[in-house]
Amino acid sequence: MTKPYFRQVPNFLYVDRSPGDQSISNYTEVKNLFKRGKLREDIFGDLSFFTKYSIKGDERPDNVAYKIYNDATLDWIILLSNNIINVQTEWPLTQNSFYNFLIDKYGSDEAIYNVHHYETIEVKTSNGATVVPAGLIVPSDYSISYFDSNIGQTIINTNITTEVTNYNYEEKIQNDKRNIFVLKPDYLNVIFNDLEEIMPYKKGSSQYVNATLKKEIILDYSSDHSSANLWKYDKASSSSSEFDSFITISEELKSFSGSERRELKSGV
Repeated sequence: MTKPYFRQVPNFLYVDRSPGDQSISNYTEVKNLFKRGKLREDIFGDLSFFTKYSIKGDERPDNVAYKIYNDATLDWIILLSNNIINVQTEWPLTQNSFYNFLIDKYGSDEAIYNVHHYETIEVKTSNGATVVPAGLIVPSDYSISYFDSNIGQTIINTNITTEVTNYNYEEKIQNDKRNIFVLKPDYLNVIFNDLEEIMPYKKGSSQYVNATLKKEIILDYSSDHSSANLWKYDKASSSSSEFDSFITISEELKSFSGSERRELKSGV
């Protein structure tokens, strides 16, 4: 069994920007969330490595991982297999979260069932040829006329639309998210080996400290605004008053699944 995902994500030293801290000589060590594992293109693009899966009810990525691999900590494999970055927006909402989302967006239970738009129902000729496919977004009074050569008549169809409520519209979006692909268990070791190759830092970068640690680069604009002087800032360096611009690190944790956030919090 592989190590948990975040044990393999390398660390990053960035200047401590805690309230009241005026020095940029103090560093905080965090996980480098920009260092993200991915599936190789030859695997990601080959459907023979995957099987289709339909997410059931309120299943989370870790639930699916346990069902497929008997290991809930492999939820990141489920996410990588579907190129999911943010589970909050790219994974189906639970029933409770879905209802809250609808109320927040539309304002009331009544408004949830207001008409969102109208779509066509399928229209065919007498010999089965499709004239209008189902699901086209059209005005409520949409109509069509066509010549049916099988019977030699011009047909006028006026009652060929159906209403789609706000609920129907949002439910379809959620249901579309339920159709995912899961990597076949036979190929897990390939992914584990690739991750061990991808995650360590490589020598050559000015930020490099070791294979699992990099240090923030400071942009010095104090002497020449036309070009940035990039250099590694250590604890013996001067105060922050010498500089007026710094690279900052975004720490957005919402894109990770439940078990990954727990892993980060516990520091394992």
